[in-house]
Amino acid sequence: MADDFDRIRVRAEQHGLFETCILLGSLTGAEAMTAALEAAIRAHRDAEPGIERSNVGGWHSKTDMLDWGGPAAAKLADTAVKMAKRMSVFGAGEPLWSVRMWANVSPPGALNMSHAHPGVLWAAVYYVAAGEAGQGGELYLEDPRFPVPQMTLPGFRAIGADGMPQEVEHRIAPKRGDLILFPAWMRHGVRPYRGTGERISIAMNLYVREA
Repeated sequence: MADDFDRIRVRAEQHGLFETCILLGSLTGAEAMTAALEAAIRAHRDAEPGIERSNVGGWHSKTDMLDWGGPAAAKLADTAVKMAKRMSVFGAGEPLWSVRMWANVSPPGALNMSHAHPGVLWAAVYYVAAGEAGQGGELYLEDPRFPVPQMTLPGFRAIGADGMPQEVEHRIAPKRGDLILFPAWMRHGVRPYRGTGERISIAMNLYVREA
């Protein structure tokens, strides 16, 4: 009987389920828009003290940039919505989209703590000035499946379909002109920047409601 058990073999096929959609776009022909956004942000920072949210260090505007960002901000919001529509399917009809937008100016050492955006469909971030390559400041996206097992087994990693251990976060080193879209429920943050000068980004919350 034991010999019969020894002949047992497993034939298994691994499936990757429930894909999390992230869209990384690089805008071309957008230099005039980006320059106008940078000028508007710097002028508004000089006039407003800013607020504190997930930012540690740096300047965070109120979420009213569409009121003071001019045509460039409106164009950026429209571009983000068009990207989000490519990633979205709704049961019946097309809903109404709206955007709230704010700016971040981050000097060396600044970062954004891990957070999510409750009540929002998609989150997006556009990079006006990304800083020096290889000097930190990466956007990181946390794997939402890992927190519970990590509470008791911090070294746990599931093996992915590629046969490699899956990491607990994915990092993106952005460039000027990059527009990144991801689900707003996904926890994310920004690693400290170690370079010189300032990094400037624009964050957006994309909402939908029935028409």
